[in-house]
Amino acid sequence: MHAKDILIDGYDRIREDVHAVLDGLGPDELHHRPAPDANSVAWLVWHLTRVQDDHIAGAFDLDQVWLSQGWEKRFGLDLPRQDTGYGHSSAKVAKVRVDSAGLLSGYYDAVHEQTLGVLRSLAAKDLERVVDERWDPPVTLGVRLVSVLSDDLQHVGQAAYLKGLVQSAAA
Repeated sequence: MHAKDILIDGYDRIREDVHAVLDGLGPDELHHRPAPDANSVAWLVWHLTRVQDDHIAGAFDLDQVWLSQGWEKRFGLDLPRQDTGYGHSSAKVAKVRVDSAGLLSGYYDAVHEQTLGVLRSLAAKDLERVVDERWDPPVTLGVRLVSVLSDDLQHVGQAAYLKGLVQSAAA
């Protein structure tokens, strides 16, 4: 098995988990916050998708799906165009509101397709390419791809836990 196949499998798992988390959730459940400063399922899925979109586009010199495919307009959030949710205050978390889970899953699927496209084209030597020199040591493509994978899996796990809390409280 090649490294790119392992990465594709990992990113496919994120997609499966995103869809599982969003399945059956209405607006109230999507926006429920178990504490005043907690994140919602909607924010967690939006954020993990924005980070993947931003980081994959940056690493491969591509346009972000958020902007190039009009998702920013479809969401209509009162946030800066390039915002990914990093470092959001409680007030900014509250601004991430959607009418349906379908909007979130649609955006995720579009980002996932762009991600798969670049992963399929990878050669092993590509993973050594430096994509971010702001860090010491500089970040390689391989490290960036695993970092996004890890971050996304953590956030989708948080969203799954929150979905369980919301559904058990309603039962």
